[in-house]
Amino acid sequence: MVLRMNKKLAIDNVRNYPAETVEQLRRLLAAGALAHADPHRDNFYELENGSRAFYIHVYGDKVLLLAAWPKRAAANA
Repeated sequence: MVLRMNKKLAIDNVRNYPAETVEQLRRLLAAGALAHADPHRDNFYELENGSRAFYIHVYGDKVLLLAAWPKRAAANA
């Protein structure tokens, strides 16, 4: 599914990720991101943006940034 949210949405950064990481997430959500729903939790999603992945929880018109990590490069075949 594609998840798209207002560019001015509130992002709660509970793990104190750098501002650049939060802005990456904000831009990704504003543009529309391919989101994979967590099958065990309602309104929890994993998003990918090129070299970074995010795990978020959407509640109301806010987003809770729970985790962000660099994606590993695909292995050369």
